[in-house]
Amino acid sequence: MPLNYKIGVINPIQTDALRNSNVRKTKNDKIDTYLIAKSLLLGNYTLYQEKSINIKQLQTICRFRFDLIETQSKLKIQLVGCLDLIFPELSKFFKGNLHLDVCYSLLEKYTSPEVISKVRIDTLTNFLIKNSKGRYAEDKACDLKFIAHESVGIKNSAIDIQVKYIIEQLRMLRKQIKSIDEAIKNTMIKLNSPITTIPGIGYTLGAIIISEIGDISRFSNSSKLLAYAGLDPSVKQSGNFNATNTRISKRGSKYLRYAIHMAASISIWNNDELHKYYTSKRAAGKSYRNAIGHVSGKLARIIYTKLRDNTPFKLS
Repeated sequence: MPLNYKIGVINPIQTDALRNSNVRKTKNDKIDTYLIAKSLLLGNYTLYQEKSINIKQLQTICRFRFDLIETQSKLKIQLVGCLDLIFPELSKFFKGNLHLDVCYSLLEKYTSPEVISKVRIDTLTNFLIKNSKGRYAEDKACDLKFIAHESVGIKNSAIDIQVKYIIEQLRMLRKQIKSIDEAIKNTMIKLNSPITTIPGIGYTLGAIIISEIGDISRFSNSSKLLAYAGLDPSVKQSGNFNATNTRISKRGSKYLRYAIHMAASISIWNNDELHKYYTSKRAAGKSYRNAIGHVSGKLARIIYTKLRDNTPFKLS
């Protein structure tokens, strides 16, 4: 039988302020309990609802996903470094993308160019056709066998083993990230937030944004949200001098800043208003990164308005 208790969160800074208001700064369980009760009487708490709990859980899983993505990126760089040593020609064969499934499957089965060069052409052809879904056929198999035979890469069995295990880790991470994305999508559907109605913001980016923002009422205006995301311009002032060209502060939530920046780079191709804003900045001589920074600021203001009013985005 549910007891229907309400859950509240008290900022420890507030209870600490009450403690400091006393002449004697004493800390023990009895006084802590008294200060908590006093905070409740003064209304210095925030009630947690089911939505708040879902948002907090979403933040936890989104940050874990972020860590997995970072680990994945490091492993990809490590893999490329290994292949540059043992099979440098392979990157050109796969047109600069060594992270295709067919490439991973090839390296798992045939761990070095020496091994590939000795595989029968019909066997290699069938393998490529199967693992590339028909994109790579006999002509590609012949090319691969040739470059493997002529490879200038070093022979190092230790690196061959390293490549195999890095690919195993990358496959595992890809599977985990896919599973997490599905869980994020299910939670976002349940929350029914207007964030996903904004062009360029899907379930994953939307989840990062709303979970990092939390309760939008914490921010009295969009400028405070910009500052929390670290998208506000840094201030450089001394005497009568005020710098006009400054970078963003980057002092807020790195997760929120990342998500808004990624959404901005996508939205300029899905939103006419933001596209025009982006092209105007580029026409004014701004670099791509600088222009996207401006778009990020504009997008953050749109996000603030949509979340504050709980209204879907409508294309004008």
